[in-house]
Amino acid sequence: MKVREKFIIIATITVLTIIVLSFFWQPILWLFIIVLPLVIMGLFDIFQKSHTIRRNFPVLGRFRYLLESIRPEIMQYFVETDTEGRPLNRILRSLIYRRAKGANDTEPFGTQKDLYHSGYEWMEHSMYAKQNPKEIGDFPRLIIGGKDCKQPYSSSLLNISAMSFGSLSNNAIMSLNKGAKMGNFAHNTGEGGISDHHLKYGGDLIWQIGTGYFGCRNEDGTFNEASFQQNALRPEVKMIEIKLSQGAKPGHGGILPAIKNTEEIAKIRHIKPGIAVHSPPSHSAFADPIQFMYFIKKLRDLSEGKPIGFKLCLGRKQEFMDFCEAMIFTGITPDFITVDGGEGGTGAAPIEFSNTMGMPLREGLIFVIDTLVGFGLRNDIKVIVAGKIITGFHMARAIALGADGCNSARAMMLAIGCIQALQCNTNTCPVGVATQNKSLVRGLVVDDKAPRAKNFHEATIHSFLELVAAAGLNGPSELRREHISKRIGMYVVKTYDEIYPYMEEGSLLHIERIPESYQKFFHLTRIMK
Repeated sequence: MKVREKFIIIATITVLTIIVLSFFWQPILWLFIIVLPLVIMGLFDIFQKSHTIRRNFPVLGRFRYLLESIRPEIMQYFVETDTEGRPLNRILRSLIYRRAKGANDTEPFGTQKDLYHSGYEWMEHSMYAKQNPKEIGDFPRLIIGGKDCKQPYSSSLLNISAMSFGSLSNNAIMSLNKGAKMGNFAHNTGEGGISDHHLKYGGDLIWQIGTGYFGCRNEDGTFNEASFQQNALRPEVKMIEIKLSQGAKPGHGGILPAIKNTEEIAKIRHIKPGIAVHSPPSHSAFADPIQFMYFIKKLRDLSEGKPIGFKLCLGRKQEFMDFCEAMIFTGITPDFITVDGGEGGTGAAPIEFSNTMGMPLREGLIFVIDTLVGFGLRNDIKVIVAGKIITGFHMARAIALGADGCNSARAMMLAIGCIQALQCNTNTCPVGVATQNKSLVRGLVVDDKAPRAKNFHEATIHSFLELVAAAGLNGPSELRREHISKRIGMYVVKTYDEIYPYMEEGSLLHIERIPESYQKFFHLTRIMK
């Protein structure tokens, strides 16, 4: 006999029994308060056709969906170990929370990592360690601005990576921006444009221009010079970043779900409210590398000489080499390049893109650095990295591989209260960070969270500088690939300069000096031919 048939028989017998017994003891009718809803649910389950489990196992089948709905919480709080959680494990999350709150961030009883597992990395210390700066005013800064830049920017070595208002709530944006103001670091707006929430506390802004040209677009979605200039000349805007692609969904435009597209957000972005917005996968303002260089020059001129750069997750290596050739051909160079890794985060992305598209950060960064060196362009361009930059070691590794500075998004989100609920794309973020639901946003108090963003930034920079000092170096600029070792097998350890040998300065400009790994690219059609 099938389960649903058994249910009908048992439910019928139960109801009849209650009715009969109620003639002898009337209070037993109160059982209907429990039994009747179950019977109705069961009958509904039997006759609905959408869910096979509920149809075959009425009432009981519902527990499957209940357990599935709370699985992420069960896994996070009771099942996963301290080192297993994804995208960020509990060790990293706890570290962020403690640093954001100014609490003790030390760990007892030694490392939990398997030091003999392939992939383990460490930094080589020196017997002649240096003194680490104790005050935030002593922290080194990064000057961004090339030969054509008229308003160079003195940047922190760690800034807030791109996250748009729309993806994040207004209170989250204000918390991050106020924290940036308090800690003297920069806040990237993301491609969603500049809102009043970005401007309220006067924190330094990196204005990101995406393929949708939000905040500087015409009705047909093309670039609008006048509205760009109006925003670019704001004193809060210190740099402008052209987004070509991002690590979580390279080759795919940004996604704003309809439920998050409020009247306010639509007004900022110059779009219609209440509809899902998918940014184009590529820019309409330029169609080839040379046009791109002239677009960079246009933005620099319109902004009266502010630093202009671009962000990309590396895909086809040939295309980045074409960019470098276009820089040489036109004499126009960006002031900075932001390299995002395939491990980068986002509020919403197709799983195929986030899991299998885009070069991981380390490989992408190495190629960008080596290619710039090979074309003799490295000294003119600062390189910034983004993609799971959480700790001081992550910063040290990135800078040792060749970066000048770092951006962090998810760590900053956790610093202001994110609990990694993984509901960024559903508008149901329980802590009010990644939602436009006012009842949830209300719980995020700006004056409480802003100092946490500042605290996390300061503690992470301090830990990074402690590592640099422990390596016996005078500053971050002395970090090199040979300072980081990586286990690539049980009995094999190599430093990063052994894994990725340095590129010879200007070697890509001379046929006879081109490294073997690059020679195949020079057989392809090149833009200067």
